[in-house]
Amino acid sequence: MCGIVAGVSGRNIVPVLVQGLQRLEYRGYDSCGVAVHTGGLQRARSTARVAELAQQVQAEGIASGTGIAHTRWATHGAPVVHNAHPHFSHGPGSAAGTLGRVALVHNGIIENHDELRAALQARGYVFESQTDTEVIAHLIDSLYEGDVFAALQTAVVQLHGAYALAVFHKDEPHRVVGARAGSPLVLGVGTVDGVPGGEHFLASDAMALAGVTDQIVYLEEGDLVDLQLGRYWVLDAQGRALDAARRPVKTVLAHSGAAELGPYRHYMQKEIFEQPRAIGDTLEGLEGITPELFGDGAYRIFKDIDNVLILACGTSYYSGCTAKYWLESIAKIPTQVEVASEYRYRTSVPNPRTLVVTITQSGETADTLAALRHAQGLGMKHTLTICNVSTSAMVRECELAYITRAGVEIGVASTKAFTTQLAGLFLLTLALAQVRGHLGAAEEAGHLKAMRHLPVALQAVLALEPQVISWAEDFARMDNALFLGRGLHYPIALEGALKLKEISYIHAEAYPAGELKHGPLALVTAAMPVVTVAPNDTLLEKLKSNMQEVRARGGVLYVLADADTRITSSEGIHVIRMPEHYGALSPILHVVPLQMLAYHTALAKGTDVDKPRNLAKSVTVE
Repeated sequence: MCGIVAGVSGRNIVPVLVQGLQRLEYRGYDSCGVAVHTGGLQRARSTARVAELAQQVQAEGIASGTGIAHTRWATHGAPVVHNAHPHFSHGPGSAAGTLGRVALVHNGIIENHDELRAALQARGYVFESQTDTEVIAHLIDSLYEGDVFAALQTAVVQLHGAYALAVFHKDEPHRVVGARAGSPLVLGVGTVDGVPGGEHFLASDAMALAGVTDQIVYLEEGDLVDLQLGRYWVLDAQGRALDAARRPVKTVLAHSGAAELGPYRHYMQKEIFEQPRAIGDTLEGLEGITPELFGDGAYRIFKDIDNVLILACGTSYYSGCTAKYWLESIAKIPTQVEVASEYRYRTSVPNPRTLVVTITQSGETADTLAALRHAQGLGMKHTLTICNVSTSAMVRECELAYITRAGVEIGVASTKAFTTQLAGLFLLTLALAQVRGHLGAAEEAGHLKAMRHLPVALQAVLALEPQVISWAEDFARMDNALFLGRGLHYPIALEGALKLKEISYIHAEAYPAGELKHGPLALVTAAMPVVTVAPNDTLLEKLKSNMQEVRARGGVLYVLADADTRITSSEGIHVIRMPEHYGALSPILHVVPLQMLAYHTALAKGTDVDKPRNLAKSVTVE
């Protein structure tokens, strides 16, 4: 979602700020802006892309060694310029439109902004936006007594909600202060003339600082940070100074090259075709199944549990739904999958012998982090995450972790992150099955052989793209679609429907095929294409009966069929034949044509594939 880049240096860092925003564009945003210290405050904001902001900055000659920048995904207030960050304070008696004393950018949501706004308005503060963020700028201004860091310390005590903040004051050049609670924020230690620490930066993602510095300090919950020329301080929520042992500087290779498109038209297309490599990297070095794949002490923890609780959102939730089938059929362990954004708001029955598994691409998903902490608060201490970012908050807060190696995923609609999550979850299934005595040597060898063959099998699936393009030409003319699957392919149907609606804006729903006659069949007409995932498994004959129900009502079927299913194309039935049947790992293969279908349908409709409307890549607020 929203992105922050800020810094203090002896050189002009405005190009660094703008470049950092460009590297955060993939997270999704509605507006962007930059503010600098030039003896007073100077600002440029735009509701267009960062490239337009860069032109505005250049035209206005904005340059400084102290500045903050932001990409905003609208929550409070419409995506218009006066709601864009950075926000300035407007103290009592100041005229509307004048620049104030405090400049601030903010990721997160302040839940008590209404009461703070009322109190500040009563004191004469002028509000020019509908955002919750402007409240913080005025609050810090009201508390300022010559030290912006002290004002920030006092202000955050009054804030309820989530925030990552970067702030500077017009009376204190070469100083930027920050704080984090519930939203990620990192400190970058830069090098000037070969000397480390000559300049300092804040960012919501280390990738924003790629090429500027690879020396990163990950700030923890409640931390406050004070950046000045040549030095910085980090304090915890209790105001205690933290040394390098407690907040170490880590070398983080956040290569900007990962965000290069190369020969592809869109990042989503690139990431679909990177899946063989991503799966290969995720499984690299896998010689056998052992609990220690998930961290030290995993064997002891796996022996101590008797059920699994999976917490996730969006695409990650569907990977968890797929894993439920694996965990219960192979590892024989009861498994519950919860939408993370709902889990902590209902009364549940905790079991201390539960393994709580979180799934998240970024490791910073606010709802999933909150659900994890809720589960821990209920006494469920055994935690494991399947995550793509080794330095994320989720990895730091869980006992165990399996790091997928999908690489940076730029497209908002997740593709390679999903399939690598499935690979990690299948390994977890095998490890739990082994510990519980349900995985013999022959079964282990067979599963490992199949997993090692996945990159080759995925390449064969990607070769189906021309046939998928033909389907997409039909779908681009439709307003609605149904997706059907049975068993462990029902979550794959859900994921296919999500992909189509995310980027093509076609209304799509998914159902277990057996549910057709219980309601959805009423929707079936020739104008409602029905996508069916048809592997050659034990439910195939049942699925064929469901397909006949569709044809009898004039529905048109688009079927992803394994080669040996004996499903053939005919009037009203379009078949793409999968290269091979892949058993338990079949979902990893069947989802790829659905990703390509969504991509090429969106391409035909002319939508913004990588940045679909209203959506953000990393959802760091509730």
